[in-house]
Amino acid sequence: MELITIKVFDTAIEAHILKNRLDGENIASYIFDENIVTLNPMLNFAVGGIKVKVPKQDYSKAKNILLELDQTPYTDNEDNIIKCPNCESQSFYSDFKSMKDPKGFFAMIAAFALTAFPIYAKSVYKCKECGTEFEKNSNAEQQGTS
Repeated sequence: MELITIKVFDTAIEAHILKNRLDGENIASYIFDENIVTLNPMLNFAVGGIKVKVPKQDYSKAKNILLELDQTPYTDNEDNIIKCPNCESQSFYSDFKSMKDPKGFFAMIAAFALTAFPIYAKSVYKCKECGTEFEKNSNAEQQGTS
């Protein structure tokens, strides 16, 4: 059975979300390189990330499911659609690791000095359209005031 990579992820959680959706549609799927990337995130670049693979005959059906998932907008805890506070776009990276604040800067310096993985990175949304980084709870507060 020939397997084709349908998507590559940085985190195991995202890979398992896709795998569970594919399994729910009766498409066999397999996760590769999860353990090595989870044990040492710096090896993510060496192995090419965590890969979700499907059999060749199910590839087109799986690709349609992936497209549907990618087009579903992110929502907050109150089911409000999350939008960029700068340009109102709904297209963004959901778990972007930002180091723009002082803690991130010092973590980066320490990582270079100690040749270690950065010990601090803030998870934020990053807009694909304008590049604005915003916190996960700031958009819900903004929508409540609108």
